[in-house]
Amino acid sequence: METSQENSKKMMWPTLATMAFSIVWSFGNVVNGFIYFDGTKVILSWIIIFLLFFIPYALMVGELGSVFQNSEGGVSSWINATIGPKWAYYAGWTFWAVHVVYISSKGTGGLRGMSWGIFGNTTWYDSLPTTWTQLATLAVFLFFCWVASRGVPVIKTLSTIAGSSMFIMSILFIIMMYAAPMINPHAGFNNISWNWKNFVPDFNLKYFTSLSILVFAVGGAEKISPYVNKLKDPSRNFPKSMLGLAGMVMISAILGTIALAMMFDPKVVNANLNEYISNGPYMAFDKLGQYYGVGGLFMYIYAWCNVIGQFSALVISIDAPLRILLGSKEAKDYIPKKLLKVNKHGAYINGIWMVVCLSGGLIVLQAIMPNAQAVMAQLVKLNSIVMPMRYLWVFIAYIALRKQASKFHNGQNYEMTKHQWLAYTLGVWGLIVTVACCLMGMYSDDPFTLCLNIATPIVLFLLGMILPTIKHHQDAKEQ
Repeated sequence: METSQENSKKMMWPTLATMAFSIVWSFGNVVNGFIYFDGTKVILSWIIIFLLFFIPYALMVGELGSVFQNSEGGVSSWINATIGPKWAYYAGWTFWAVHVVYISSKGTGGLRGMSWGIFGNTTWYDSLPTTWTQLATLAVFLFFCWVASRGVPVIKTLSTIAGSSMFIMSILFIIMMYAAPMINPHAGFNNISWNWKNFVPDFNLKYFTSLSILVFAVGGAEKISPYVNKLKDPSRNFPKSMLGLAGMVMISAILGTIALAMMFDPKVVNANLNEYISNGPYMAFDKLGQYYGVGGLFMYIYAWCNVIGQFSALVISIDAPLRILLGSKEAKDYIPKKLLKVNKHGAYINGIWMVVCLSGGLIVLQAIMPNAQAVMAQLVKLNSIVMPMRYLWVFIAYIALRKQASKFHNGQNYEMTKHQWLAYTLGVWGLIVTVACCLMGMYSDDPFTLCLNIATPIVLFLLGMILPTIKHHQDAKEQ
């Protein structure tokens, strides 16, 4: 009787697939793919990345989540159980460190959204000297660091509302764009050539150095790992959830790309790359409003949802990864005591100061860029290089788990595959693809961007190595 009641409370696989879709996917991913990969030529690349990277990655996350269902620390807990506490610290550090660039981009993205929300364009904002825009970004960043130090819970609520609104608008964009030619047939839509050549990418230097954009777009599935055992019959239904997720993401990417191709000519996009990288989603919603005869209404709604989302994500990204890192079991053994200091609001105040130094330094450093559009374009690419580095620990944890399969699997956990050789192959494959895409993504014609792309992960890695050494010296001094 109790078992049947428990099963009745458990999720069906379509529920988890939909939940994962809203976590993993966003309209910005569709726009970035369209911009970086010459319009409809991205479609084949999306299909390849889904089949050969995303689906195996999601299924590995499911197996890890199923085995370590009582672990609250996510990837760090998986690494701790399979390899050891010191490596768990490095995994936790990586998950925190990759947010340094992400935090820098949120202030920039929020101000750009405000410009669209107030003026209906970014003409004035983009005409300002870069020093001014970066000082404004720095001021916004410092303000939200102060907010994070005060622990304001309403931000999380706003973030959820804004995130849900943007997710709904992303789906509505695709539906409304396909309906637009019937409602307004003389709006001047682009004719899409269905020739096979227009869907096959050009395998050149630009293509391979942009692959990190696609890998970055499909990551984040580890956030759903706690829900694996809340499914009815996880061993059968979790793969269905992940295949359902992959199907929804693939359909969204393909239909979204075709919808954008009806609006924008890839040749025009390539000629104004930074403008489209910075403003692509706003321009798309602005055009959609024109097709429906409501002016910039859709764009204004999207802009203000994005402003709330960007700024709330800024606060959460300052606070949450820091709590995961400094609140972990490994923190007291590998991180200097001063960084573990908590203020009266429960915030890691010295950790926030570390964020101020690193993310604030990156914001100031970008003041030498020619304009605000170039800053935004640089941050999008830098994020795509740094953020996927956290996925490496998922593959490492999975390989380590399968090496100790007899220790962890009890016959009741979900397994991606019973074949050890296939499990190892997919784990190593994911590791190689992620490393290769991150390394290739570092390339740039601009010397400053190239140096920044290389230096940022190195500095963050070295800092993560130095902290345990400082902690060791402190312990030796006390003894």
